Amino acid sequence: MNDLENLFNLHGEVFPMENGHWVKFEAIAIKATATVPHGVKYSLTLHDKRNHRIIGYDNAHSFKPTQKYGAKKETYDHIHKKMEVVSYEFESAAQLMEDFWKSVEYYMENNT
Repeated sequence: MNDLENLFNLHGEVFPMENGHWVKFEAIAIKATATVPHGVKYSLTLHDKRNHRIIGYDNAHSFKPTQKYGAKKETYDHIHKKMEVVSYEFESAAQLMEDFWKSVEYYMENNT
């Protein structure tokens, strides 16, 4: 099974955590486009016990990073960290899941 299949198999899964936080995976195959060249629509999110999204990796909408100088590349892949949104470079489904779980682990170790 490849990493995309693994991600697709997690679609709709919710993982409760001991402290009341929870993680949700959404991932579906879509036709590759200029804005979503990898052909995956995804949303990987960490929520607190009050159901507020704490961290979210997704490509549900476009995002134009703010840069002081140079061209601004509009992208769909990005990360929500509470109220902040930053660009994310999608390399593979496996890397996406690894990066997401590292962010969750870091948050849980430093904020709960």
